[in-house]
Amino acid sequence: MGSEPPSSPQVVEDGGEEDEEELSGGEDADLRSSSGRGSLLTRRGITLRVLLKDGLVEPGDGVLAIHYLGKNFVGDLLTDGKIRWVETGQIFNSPSAWATHCKRLVNPAKKSGCGWASVRYRGQKLVQYKTTWLHKYQPSADMSLVSEDDDDEDEEEGKTAVLADEKIKNNKPGINDVILSKRTDRERIPVRYCTLGPRDATRDPHTLVELSAFSAINRFQPFNVAVSSNVLLLMDFHCHLTTSEVVGYLGGRWDTNTQLLTVLRAFPCRTRLADRDSASAVEEEICQNLFMRGLSLVGWYHSHPRGPALPSLQDIDSQMDHQLRLQGSNNGFQPCLGIICGPYYHGNQGVASTITPFWVVPPPEQRPNDYGIPVAVEVTYVQDNFLTSDVLNEMMLLVDYYRAAPDLIQFTQYWCPDTTMMDKIKGSLSCHAPKDQAYSQILEHVYSQLGNMH
Repeated sequence: MGSEPPSSPQVVEDGGEEDEEELSGGEDADLRSSSGRGSLLTRRGITLRVLLKDGLVEPGDGVLAIHYLGKNFVGDLLTDGKIRWVETGQIFNSPSAWATHCKRLVNPAKKSGCGWASVRYRGQKLVQYKTTWLHKYQPSADMSLVSEDDDDEDEEEGKTAVLADEKIKNNKPGINDVILSKRTDRERIPVRYCTLGPRDATRDPHTLVELSAFSAINRFQPFNVAVSSNVLLLMDFHCHLTTSEVVGYLGGRWDTNTQLLTVLRAFPCRTRLADRDSASAVEEEICQNLFMRGLSLVGWYHSHPRGPALPSLQDIDSQMDHQLRLQGSNNGFQPCLGIICGPYYHGNQGVASTITPFWVVPPPEQRPNDYGIPVAVEVTYVQDNFLTSDVLNEMMLLVDYYRAAPDLIQFTQYWCPDTTMMDKIKGSLSCHAPKDQAYSQILEHVYSQLGNMH
C-alpha cells in the first residue's frame, strides 16, 4: 500500500477547535517565508505539512498511532500532510480531527482529541516534533508557547505543570521527588529495526527497538495467543513494586491442532537479576510448580520500570534464546511469548502500565549477522471469573520479599500531582479485574500491607 490517498476517500474534518491550526498549502509556505525564520511562528501555525516540508517527518504507512483507554489506532501519513486511518481508509485533515474521531468511538462524551499530544509518529508524540521545529527554526521564540493547546485537554496525558506547582506549594509529601524523577529519568529513544544493520559490538545493548508488524515483513502471525487476566494482574503487580527490573515466567498450554498458545499462570522470580546463586534455585522451584499444575513453560516477562515497554537489543537476543530452547531438539514448533511491562513510564496513557507482547523472527538467511526482528504479537485477553488463592498467595510472597528492599516503591508518594503511587497501582490492576467484583475487597488486605512498607 502506497502513501497516496485512494481516489475517493471519505474526508473527515471534525476535530473541534484545534482544526483552526490546519492551514491551506499556500498559507504555511507564506508563514515560513514571511517569517524569514525570524519572526514568531506559534505552534498553532505549525502543521504536518510544515514538518513534512522541512524534513522532520516523512510520509509512510502505519507511522502514526493513537493509544487511548486500551485501544490502539494506526494511521498512514500522506504526502499532503493528511492522515489515513488504516482500519477504514478514512482521510483526516489534521491530527486533532483523527484523534477526536477515534476517542469518541471509545468515549462518546469526549469533546476534543488533543491531537498533537495524543498522536505519535514512530513512537514519539507529534508535539515533540513541533518543539524540535521551534528550536531549529525559531531559536529566539518564547518557549512558553510550547505548551499551547497540548496540556489542557486529556486526563490521560497528565495534568498541567501549574497544578503541580500548586500542589508543591501545599507541601504534599513526595510530590517534589516524583516531579523531579519525571524530568531526570534517562530518556531511551527507540530506533527502527531497519536502521540497525549487522551486529555491532560497540552498540549499546540497552538500545530500544520499535516493534514491527508481521504484515510489515510479509508474514502472518504463526500462532494465536490467549492470556488470562489473572496473569496480567500478578505480572503488573510484580512490576509495580520496585524501581529495579524484575523478571518472571509464564505457564500455560500449547495446542498443536488449533495453534493456540494459552497463558494461564505467571510465576514471578523472587530474586535479583544479578544474583546468579539464588536464580537457579528459584527457577527449579518454578519448574516444580509448573509440573504440579500440569502446565508447560510458554514464555517469560520482564519490566522496564521507567522506560518504554519495547525490547532492547539484549531482550531480542534473550527472546531468541528462549524460543530456540523451547523448540527443543526435535525441531518441532512451539512458540515462546515475551512480554514487557512498563509501569512507571511517563509516556503511558493514564495510570495503566503499558504491556507489550512480542516475538522475534530470525534474520533472513542471507543476513545471518543481523539482529532478530522483534514483532508485535496480537493477543486475546480472557477475563477470569475470580481471583484465585494462588495469585493472592503469590502477591503476599512478593510483598514479603520486597518489604525491606532499598528500591521498594514508596506507595505514599505521588506519581503525579493528584495521584499517589497507591492510586496508580490500584488503577492499573483494575484493568485486569476478574468478573467477580469481590476481588477489590480481597486486594485491600494486600494494599494495606503495601501502605505499611517503608
